[in-house]
Amino acid sequence: MINIIWSDYSDDFDWQALSQLYDDAGMSAKAPDALRTAFANSLHCCFLHLDGQLIGAGRALGDGVFVGYLSDIAIAPALQGQGLGKAIVSYLLQKLEGHQKILLYANPGKEDFYRQFGFRRMCTAMAIFDNEQRAAERGFIEVSG
Repeated sequence: MINIIWSDYSDDFDWQALSQLYDDAGMSAKAPDALRTAFANSLHCCFLHLDGQLIGAGRALGDGVFVGYLSDIAIAPALQGQGLGKAIVSYLLQKLEGHQKILLYANPGKEDFYRQFGFRRMCTAMAIFDNEQRAAERGFIEVSG
């Protein structure tokens, strides 16, 4: 895999390809224009290309001191299990070094992958989703009475 090219945010990036990557990876639908906004407002971004094709992405948000957050980490399904996701997470964690805590939320079933980096399940984490029913159906939240 020596042909993999790493890059960061770029105005001329193919946001439709990124939207398709997330869809292919089984993540929630993300519109190209929304992705452009989200990545432009992120502290750090990374994209992986192989032979001109987008095969991986991730981003980090942070305040520089207290809280960092990893988000939108994905690898093309055909290339999962080859260490590329691990490389993205390691890269972004390095960029967030010095933050007192680093958060993420994983797709259900992916928690073990993140444990190898030191992430632990939180006892008090809570979230508000714009589509609570979908979040509950996908296993992200518990819905109580």
